[in-house]
Amino acid sequence: MYTIIRPGLVLITLIAGLSGCSGVRTATEAVTSSVGHIFHPGTSATPTAPTAPAPPGLDDYKTRAAHHVVDRNPERTYTGTLPPMLPAIVVLEITVDGDGQLADVAVQRSRDPDASEIALASVRRSAPLPPPPTGRLTFSETFLFADSERYQLRSLAAPQASE
Repeated sequence: MYTIIRPGLVLITLIAGLSGCSGVRTATEAVTSSVGHIFHPGTSATPTAPTAPAPPGLDDYKTRAAHHVVDRNPERTYTGTLPPMLPAIVVLEITVDGDGQLADVAVQRSRDPDASEIALASVRRSAPLPPPPTGRLTFSETFLFADSERYQLRSLAAPQASE
C-alpha cells in the first residue's frame, strides 16, 4: 500500500503545480516576455523607458558630419585598413543646433584621456558642422584610433583588419 500512495502523491503534486500554468509558451516567448524583468548589477532596478527612434536621415547626417570633421582634420585622419587591435576608442555625444553650431560635445566612453582630448579638439575645430535636417540634434560618433594620434570615424570606417 505504501508504494501505491507515493506515486499517487507525486502525481497529485504534479497536477496541482501544472494547473497553475496559464498556458503553454514557446521558449522564445518566455525569454522575450521576461527580458524587461532582468536585473543587472550596477543598473537601476526600475525599468527604463525605451529610447526614441532615430530621426529620419540620421545616418546620412552622421556621414556628412563625419566627412566634415575629417576634411578639417587631415593630419589626424588615418587612411587605410585599421589594425586588428586599436589602442583607443572614443565615443563622443555631439549636440548641434539647427544651424550646425556646437551646442555641446562630451565624452560618452573612453579609457584614454589623450585620445579623448584629440577627439574633442577635432570636433570643436570642425565647428560649425552641417545643419541637421531636423533642427537641434544629438548624436554619437565613435573615433577609432589606429595609433596614438590618428583615427577613423565609425560612420566612415572600412572593415578592420583581422588578426
